Amino acid sequence: MSVPILKQGSILIASVQSELSDSDLVQLRDELLERVGEYRVRGVIIDVTALDVIDSFAARTLSNTAQMVHLRGAETVIVGIQADVAFSMVQLGLVLRSVTTALDLEEGVSILQNATRSDDGG
Repeated sequence: MSVPILKQGSILIASVQSELSDSDLVQLRDELLERVGEYRVRGVIIDVTALDVIDSFAARTLSNTAQMVHLRGAETVIVGIQADVAFSMVQLGLVLRSVTTALDLEEGVSILQNATRSDDGG
């Protein structure tokens, strides 16, 4: 299952539409890393609103993706984690280390725009 990745200004938005297999998550990571360099974006949003479950592999892959994107010069915000998913993740001890999260896409865009302004001295 391919995840659509849209470019909006200096931000990439990956909108997960359905549950992803482990190989789909790895493919998403690789595509995001490639496009960060190709488009020289300042931020990446991964929208997981459609996910009913985030397992240990998904949590680790999302966290690692955010760290890799950071090393490429951009910031990542994961948006749309459902309340039940957050509850389950905490119960299972799954964390997204060093990853910014936001309630929805609008808040994620705002976070990245504010971070970009701060980086530019504005």
